[in-house]
Amino acid sequence: MPIQKRTSRNPWAWVPTLYFAEGIPYILINTVSVICYKRMGIDNAQIAFWTSWLYLPWVIKMFWGPLVDNISTKRNWILYTQLFMAGCLSFIAFTLHLPVYFAVSLFAFTIGAFVSATHDIAADGLYLLALNKEDQAFFVGIRSVFYRIAMIFGSGFLVYVAGQFEVSLKNIPVSWTIVFGIAACIFLLIFIYHRFILPYPQSDKPRISKDRTPYVKIFAQYFSQKRIWAILLFILFYRFGEAMLVKLASPFLLDKHEVGGLGLSTSEVGIVYGTVGVICLILGGIVGGWVISKYGLKKCIWFFAITLNVPHLAYLYMAYAQPPIQLAFPLVAIEQFGYGFGFTAFMVYLMYISRGEYKTSFFAISTGIMALGMMLPGLISGYVQQAVGYKLFFIIVLLMAIPGLATLFFIPFEEDENNETNS
Repeated sequence: MPIQKRTSRNPWAWVPTLYFAEGIPYILINTVSVICYKRMGIDNAQIAFWTSWLYLPWVIKMFWGPLVDNISTKRNWILYTQLFMAGCLSFIAFTLHLPVYFAVSLFAFTIGAFVSATHDIAADGLYLLALNKEDQAFFVGIRSVFYRIAMIFGSGFLVYVAGQFEVSLKNIPVSWTIVFGIAACIFLLIFIYHRFILPYPQSDKPRISKDRTPYVKIFAQYFSQKRIWAILLFILFYRFGEAMLVKLASPFLLDKHEVGGLGLSTSEVGIVYGTVGVICLILGGIVGGWVISKYGLKKCIWFFAITLNVPHLAYLYMAYAQPPIQLAFPLVAIEQFGYGFGFTAFMVYLMYISRGEYKTSFFAISTGIMALGMMLPGLISGYVQQAVGYKLFFIIVLLMAIPGLATLFFIPFEEDENNETNS
């Protein structure tokens, strides 16, 4: 059946599904994999170390962005990566029954991470090419909502389903095979849908060599910004405590009481962390955006940074008190709300420093460094937790807020630059 090549389509027909497809692999690779490996019997140190490396493609994706620009079209890249992602998820489902499932499935997750990061580049590119500026502004909130819905679907619904299968089938590998099989089928359906629905923008063409962006110049300009050392330290350390926590949050909720955890079931983690937690994360982001729009970033940056880190006390309390699930709900909700609230200021600041002729590339560099700031603490978090236990680990998480808070004394703001110019 021939496909009608329409240069434009109603954005409601494809923007929500495109960003739902962007969110699912990220949450499966970086969050759901942790829960799966924990249930399969891998220890915290191995889980945190190896799954933290899965952030790497999002750290370095800026370096192969030109390939997406210069080879084929954004539409083709989207379709091929979605089809390939369906294959990766199917392979992950298969690997869980192998004797060396951990190594082989990690390899599949790694390939999936590179595919997902490439899909992100192409999806954002098509969004910019297929929509005019008015629609781009209008749908920026819509795409964010459906990306978050994908997070709830992945870390909430799919994890809950895995837990239900664990109970009914009494077989953990089979349960997770079914879940990743479901995810693969969903991606195959998304690929089929987008093959017929994605538009063919006239400007969606490979670049010719002479139009390639001067990447050396871009990096030189980015790293020549005023007080760039403070900016880099801010990006790397602002979320240092959260980066330590995030890889161990689900294992802590799953671990038995005798080893310091809360002893929740897989389905309960899907509800508490993957559903209630993500909803509060979204609400925190919405409230944070409102506060910045009303009062400005510079006036509130300390409040945002403190709100990001102080709720980590919820995990310290849970480690000591080991409360029932009824109390775990509000505690996880508070921590995730604080994270969503504080993270908003972080992203707004990254947008603030992404100015000038190459602002899109500057933002890509900043988000790559941001991913590095999540990867590096995650590599050591599991070893630290196993060495000191959950109680002392969460104290360390709280102390790790100090380097990020210290950078706030030095990062530049536009008001500072204007005052220096006027003086």
